[in-house]
Amino acid sequence: MSQAVDATAVSRVVGILTQFKDFGAGAVRFLPQRIALIGQGCSLSSYSTDKRLVTSAAEVAARYGYGSPLHLASLMLFPLNGDGVGSIPVTVYPLEDDSAGVPAAGQIAAVGVQTETASYVIKCAEISVTVVVEEGDTADEALTAIRTAIIGELNMPVIPGVIAAGALPLEAKWAGESGNDIVVEVEGDAYGITFTSTDCAGGLVNPDIQDALDQIGQVWETCIVNCLNYDDTTTLDLIQTFGDGRWLPLEKKPLYAISGTGDDRATRTVITDARDDDKINVLMSAPGCNNLPAQIAARAAARVTKQAVNNPPQDYNSLLSGLVAGDDVDQEDYINRDLAVQAGSCTTILTSGEIEMNDTVTMYHPEGEVPPAYRYLVDVVKLQNIVYNVRLIFESEDWKGSPLLPDSTPTVNPTAKKPKDALSALGNLADNLALQAIIADAEFTKESMVVQIDSQNPKRLNWTFPVKLSGNVEIVSGDINFGFYFG
Repeated sequence: MSQAVDATAVSRVVGILTQFKDFGAGAVRFLPQRIALIGQGCSLSSYSTDKRLVTSAAEVAARYGYGSPLHLASLMLFPLNGDGVGSIPVTVYPLEDDSAGVPAAGQIAAVGVQTETASYVIKCAEISVTVVVEEGDTADEALTAIRTAIIGELNMPVIPGVIAAGALPLEAKWAGESGNDIVVEVEGDAYGITFTSTDCAGGLVNPDIQDALDQIGQVWETCIVNCLNYDDTTTLDLIQTFGDGRWLPLEKKPLYAISGTGDDRATRTVITDARDDDKINVLMSAPGCNNLPAQIAARAAARVTKQAVNNPPQDYNSLLSGLVAGDDVDQEDYINRDLAVQAGSCTTILTSGEIEMNDTVTMYHPEGEVPPAYRYLVDVVKLQNIVYNVRLIFESEDWKGSPLLPDSTPTVNPTAKKPKDALSALGNLADNLALQAIIADAEFTKESMVVQIDSQNPKRLNWTFPVKLSGNVEIVSGDINFGFYFG
């Protein structure tokens, strides 16, 4: 009934009310993805730890320091070629070094005199510079050229120290255990001078991420990128506890968190296999990859969130371009990949020399639960979208505070609601979720739905919405039978 003219008015008038009404209740809308980037800036940079929405890697570098975990991860989210997150919002939740933190340290050593002019590639976590060493240069002169080149490459994750005793010391730009993942390499043939490199080690005490998690607040961040090392189980525990809370009925904001590693199956599953009830944390592996774990995690997050925005029921097989693949000998065969998935770790394969996502799973794999309900990340994303669309129905203005009547009670009140109205909206949603391939067997859902007014509270509507998630093509098994033709 129109409310264009107030019901108490008596003077002759014609009133026409024009207002927007959403007639698409139950139409599927894909959940907008959001990325929470949690990591450290450079120790020498001064910055606020308040969360900040960012739109480019340059912005992150200017605020938190070039070569920091936050900066290097953001280069994977916002690559210069535009093949990144696109319009997906990225919010930085910065961490400061722990007061007891110690930066990891490595070095490059040299001995001899150069007999022929040659170039060398210096890599630290796959950030590289090229150095030319001239014929006749001494070891210290070669190290001086390397030091100058490292200082000139802002993206380098290390700071070179003072050359002494034929060695150039290197120190991570931040303090903590995650600096121990910086691999130092010198590539090039030896012509008189022999170079040896030592990977960074000795980093101690990662920062506590709880304050960063607390800042997320009521924002529905769908994906956390963890820039710390994946074997920091204290951090994984905090993320899991926070993430489990986001699944609670009054929060309704489920999320997942991605960490990265280049470790082999046997090493990384020591951590994941012990976390069989963890449906929040995801460990993206790239065996033999010397990029920082923060870079691996961020590149995977860029691929997952982009897919989740455009086609949420599609599982992930994107190339993690921008990362440097490990050697062929580092790659895992099918048996090792299968064991990794069973132990809660993601797997990747090589396709034309690039890293391709193969199995994208959470760490969840309770013993005796077949199949594990929250194993595949794509199923978590499907559930995110179902929760989002149900919220769109019942948190809309049409339902807030509306009069609630039994189905059998006639009414002329245009805002009144009945259980059958909820059944209609949920039934429409089930059909549309099936059309988008997020669920299967919409008829089962519609036949099994229950909506009723609470027997103890007349202002309470109870409902159940059972759904069967769609599957994904993970294994294809076929038989080819053959024989011979005899004339």
